[in-house]
Amino acid sequence: MNKVFLIGNLTRDPELATTNSGVSVCRFSLAVTRNYSNAEGEREADFLNIIVWRGQAENCHKYLKKGSKCAVSGSIQTRTYDAQDGTKRYVTEIVADNVEFLNSRNSSGEGMEKPKETKEVAELEPVDDDTLPF
Repeated sequence: MNKVFLIGNLTRDPELATTNSGVSVCRFSLAVTRNYSNAEGEREADFLNIIVWRGQAENCHKYLKKGSKCAVSGSIQTRTYDAQDGTKRYVTEIVADNVEFLNSRNSSGEGMEKPKETKEVAELEPVDDDTLPF
């Protein structure tokens, strides 16, 4: 089974392109923190390339930006190609089936739900500590 679940932050703004047949594809990189610390006590991160297709690609391009937190579920894909210098290059990418946006639309608070109104609470009268049974 080839299934991956990731939560991280975008390291750059998503790039949207269209194939020759008109299908939208979006690419971005996700920084995912490891669960353990290195010898210096710092937590390291892995930087993973994500590919999203069709309508979800357009939504990612529209609503995500560098620093946005998102959850990605999909599969790992590897491919090879020959570079201009004649060497063979290997690429590992995550092909996203689903991307969940975990931030609000922007950092200014626009698009966020308004806080609920607080109810008035009746004022309490002070109690003399000498009258308490404990």
